Amino acid sequence: MLSAEVQKKVESWLSGNYDEATKQELQQLIDSQNWAELNDAFYKDLEFGTGGLRGVMGVGSNRMNQYTVGMATQGLANYLKKAFPNQPISVAVAFDSRNNSAFFAQITANIFSANGIKVYLFENLRPTPQLSFAIRYFKCQSGVVITASHNPREYNGYKAYWNDGAQLIPPHDQNVIWEVEQMKIDDVNFNAQPQLIEKLSTDFDEIYLQTILNHLPNTALSQKHGKDLKIVYSSLHGTGIALVPKILEKQGFLNVSIVAEQAIPDGNFPTVVYPNPEEAEALTLALNKAKEIDADLILATDPDADRVGIAVKNLRNEWQLLNGNQTGVLLMYYLIQTYKEQGKLTGKEYIVKTIVTSYLIDQIAEKNGVECMNTLTGFKYIAELIRFFEGKKHFIAGGEESYGYLINDFVRDKDAISACAYIAEMTAWAKEKGFTLFELLVNIYVEYGFFLEKLVSLTKKGQQGAEEIKAIMENYRNNPPKTLAGIRVLKVRDYQKQTEKDVLTGELFPLEITHKSNVLQFITEDGSIISARPSGTEPKIKFYFSVRTQLSSTSEFEATEKLLQEKVANMANDLGI
Repeated sequence: MLSAEVQKKVESWLSGNYDEATKQELQQLIDSQNWAELNDAFYKDLEFGTGGLRGVMGVGSNRMNQYTVGMATQGLANYLKKAFPNQPISVAVAFDSRNNSAFFAQITANIFSANGIKVYLFENLRPTPQLSFAIRYFKCQSGVVITASHNPREYNGYKAYWNDGAQLIPPHDQNVIWEVEQMKIDDVNFNAQPQLIEKLSTDFDEIYLQTILNHLPNTALSQKHGKDLKIVYSSLHGTGIALVPKILEKQGFLNVSIVAEQAIPDGNFPTVVYPNPEEAEALTLALNKAKEIDADLILATDPDADRVGIAVKNLRNEWQLLNGNQTGVLLMYYLIQTYKEQGKLTGKEYIVKTIVTSYLIDQIAEKNGVECMNTLTGFKYIAELIRFFEGKKHFIAGGEESYGYLINDFVRDKDAISACAYIAEMTAWAKEKGFTLFELLVNIYVEYGFFLEKLVSLTKKGQQGAEEIKAIMENYRNNPPKTLAGIRVLKVRDYQKQTEKDVLTGELFPLEITHKSNVLQFITEDGSIISARPSGTEPKIKFYFSVRTQLSSTSEFEATEKLLQEKVANMANDLGI
């Protein structure tokens, strides 16, 4: 049965200012006595978090629907008027291939316009990074993209951006959250002013693509090797199909094979379990295609094309998916080496990564005189640093282990369109030097140290799952492990409390990162770093393992990798996962 609180909410939706289709859908759930679904749909309001909304689509206060989207948009509109008083306000709105994305985007545009706000609405589905670019290009005060990124098909989401093209950070995120929390359905103005909505056509694509091309450092090498290198690309039924093939062709990569079965945008994602380039299963068709044509590189982007996964041939000439850390290492190494080759390192350059991303990147940066900064998970924190150092230091690139990369700063969120362009160019650069990408990666390990990373995720769905994740974190916080794989834990970093504890002395030291986050890190005597973090976008708790050793030569790669994998397995066992 329903709790009293849920019953009250259900009755308010049945009697309130909601359309008949919504009320009928709700009544069907009641008539079928689907109490579990009703409780989950109404036990809380879908939270407008620091990144916006994300949830299962359907009827209810805890679901993505036109009303939760409407209240989010009205709240954001109210705050924009307070933040930019007595001046014209404009926003950009984009959407991906998910079911209802175009509908939610139109609702969002309608409500902004109803509040007297100019809207640049993408005419067709387009990648998230292009939304960020549009905000900066049109000098908007804000923007919204309708996407749930790589979540399962039943999800959708609403990501809000500020005037620098980055996702909301303090104080704006909390201020918008406060405004949204005040909303009632009767407060939302759905009465669109069509004259304030300007549609962005494919003409805008050329501006964005040309900006990427203008920043690529080795276009001559792309032209030289572009006819020979064979690339397989999959958009995983998402927005990348609109731009990735175009940018590769403009670079000179003329041997690009598109996975046809996944080229049609489709919110049901019929060929994959999860539209996520992190998942090997999602790249099955691309791998089959690559084997068929003897390709050199596989690229696959997620539905909103802000993340990219790649696969290359390993030392055994077998196809291997690289994880986000490995791709990030290759990109950062390539960019830093290119800066060196072209005499562009002045001492003011920096890169940014997250605290759960490979510390091999720190090593590469340090040994080449480039500053490496670490942030909490979330590209908004990388963008925050870019904004802070604008005009003072030069941003080369940023990245996170979850397959997100940003090169240059004309976009302020992870950008798989430009990342695909750089990865293809990097492949040509490596070929010019006589290496495949995998050979280049192993050479990096020999020079800088072998860092092996692994992500283990535990899925805990629903209200009970959220409580289980909370209990797991509390247990680790109150009873941190003393050893992992037989190696002493020397330090415990708590990013919620913003402290680092020396386990041997009991001393507490403040962390440099000022923002709080529910993340714990255990640092062992041999330099391993193990992080525990509840996901902010999925019903998961994630464990990030980073272990390291020296690699004497490429011939020792496989044996050394096996030893590190065994260490990770033992550490995971000690953590009870």
